Amino acid sequence: MSNTVRVRYAPSPTGHLHIGNARTALFNYLFARSQGGKFIIRIEDTDKKRNIEGGEESQLNYLNWLGIDWDESVDKDGGYGPYRQSERIDIYKKYYTRLIEEGHAYKCYCTEEELEAEREEQSARGETPHYSGKCRHLTDEERSRLESEGRQPSVRLKVPADKTYTFNDIVKGEVSFESEGMGDWVMIKKDGTPTYNFAVAIDDHLMEITHVLRGDDHISNTPKQLMVYEALGWDAPIFGHMTLIVNESRKKLSKRDESIIQFIEQYDELGYLPEALFNFIGLLGWSPAGEEEIFSKEEFIEKFDPARLSKSPALFDQQKLAWMNNQYMKKVDLDRLVAISLPHLIKAGLVKEDLNDKEKEWVISLIALFQEKMSFGAEIVEMSDIFFREDINPDEEAKSVLAEEQVPEVMKAFLEEIGKLEEFKSEGIQAAMKAVQKSTGHKGKKLFMPIRAAVTGQTHGPDLPKTIELLGREKIQKRLTDLIS
Repeated sequence: MSNTVRVRYAPSPTGHLHIGNARTALFNYLFARSQGGKFIIRIEDTDKKRNIEGGEESQLNYLNWLGIDWDESVDKDGGYGPYRQSERIDIYKKYYTRLIEEGHAYKCYCTEEELEAEREEQSARGETPHYSGKCRHLTDEERSRLESEGRQPSVRLKVPADKTYTFNDIVKGEVSFESEGMGDWVMIKKDGTPTYNFAVAIDDHLMEITHVLRGDDHISNTPKQLMVYEALGWDAPIFGHMTLIVNESRKKLSKRDESIIQFIEQYDELGYLPEALFNFIGLLGWSPAGEEEIFSKEEFIEKFDPARLSKSPALFDQQKLAWMNNQYMKKVDLDRLVAISLPHLIKAGLVKEDLNDKEKEWVISLIALFQEKMSFGAEIVEMSDIFFREDINPDEEAKSVLAEEQVPEVMKAFLEEIGKLEEFKSEGIQAAMKAVQKSTGHKGKKLFMPIRAAVTGQTHGPDLPKTIELLGREKIQKRLTDLIS
């Protein structure tokens, strides 16, 4: 085994990059970078029925979008390829043929109907269904007869009897499995393709993978992979099984759970920042020393220690993600903020695609107005709604403010003051409000709150003079006049 740390992320091109798979890739990436090792991406594409067109490209594109780079893969040959399992069929054949010749595996000619009947009989007897091993000891004559019937064999590994498989897991400590009742399992399907547990063991060994970090749902696969290593006389890598990600009801994150956005592509489309998502995912089941939660990629690499992987389920806290993305949104440069926000205004039909210079300047100012409050780009549509409506619909709190006795006096004075402005800019609007304060004697909430409620229908929002400037003189005068009358 290599002295250099070598880890891998091995997705199937069966769909888009899921948050759970992204975490697996991220932790492997951080571990490799923190140890000066290599991060490999291998494509497990032997299940042709489930593969989707563009699945591989999508996986790689969104890993790259997150800021995860790799040392070896289908696009970077590091001397351990091919990196697609579908291109390694001859390699698997070499090793399953060896296992058959050495007596560790055998061909099984049972049909699906026969296997199902066997499972039903075992269940009826109160046994855990498993393969009985009835093809273990077929003679050459029996095999020839079955093949003459046109039966295509699968290949099964002989599971040793009464054996305990123990490994020291990075996260869970010592873990043991008994071979009793496991049953000889299929290594090679009838169509010649390898099953997961056989292929992954062969690939990990030949690619000199030193550590396997993966989700908790894979832990039951580990003894089968250990059997392959043992049968071939190979040392096993070090395993670490990360705890599950759970939703706010503490239930396992399921792809069918529509209450949580679960695919990285969707976050990109909504206008989340990849560095914020990197930060958030990096804390799903791993914790640094101290209370700090905002880290750059470089800081994550410096601090990452697999010993701090959590033994408890990782909570997917949507409010925390929104908060974290907002922390990054506040600091992002305006050009980038516009790039992730403007498409949503266009898609909503609020802004046209071919803006002239004046219109573009207005839209940029509008987006900048909400930068402090935005959690993701698509939020700009809802946040800026008042700028695209002719009439406002005051909320209950705004109605209460507008019912206060000083409001008519304040509105008339403000309407008069803004009518005097040569340029309708925030500086002049601020001065107009001060003039109203001086002439009416109303100040603070008694002044600013009614003006905001009158022009926006809300009692809270971004900078008021800038909001009024962007709404425009005509719209403001109409809203104030409608209120007074």
